[in-house]
Amino acid sequence: MKTNKLLAVIIALQGLMLIGQWTGNTSYLPQAHAAVPDPGARQVEMVDTLKSIDSKLDKLDAIASMLQSGELQVRVAKTEETKGATRAK
Repeated sequence: MKTNKLLAVIIALQGLMLIGQWTGNTSYLPQAHAAVPDPGARQVEMVDTLKSIDSKLDKLDAIASMLQSGELQVRVAKTEETKGATRAK
């Protein structure tokens, strides 16, 4: 008996769904408004990003070649502590 009631409820709900589809009543669902992406602008942005990455890699390559050849010179900057220590002497 319980199964018959459950089946009757399911059939009634399916009937309501079918009537709603036939009448075109879609007020219970919100309208979907999607923005269309601009593929041209996206590609231009990607090219600009790749150019900046390429320039950064060129700088790193120059530093790496200087390290390998031994031409890189390093100078230590004086900090406030070292400036005060040299004055105290």
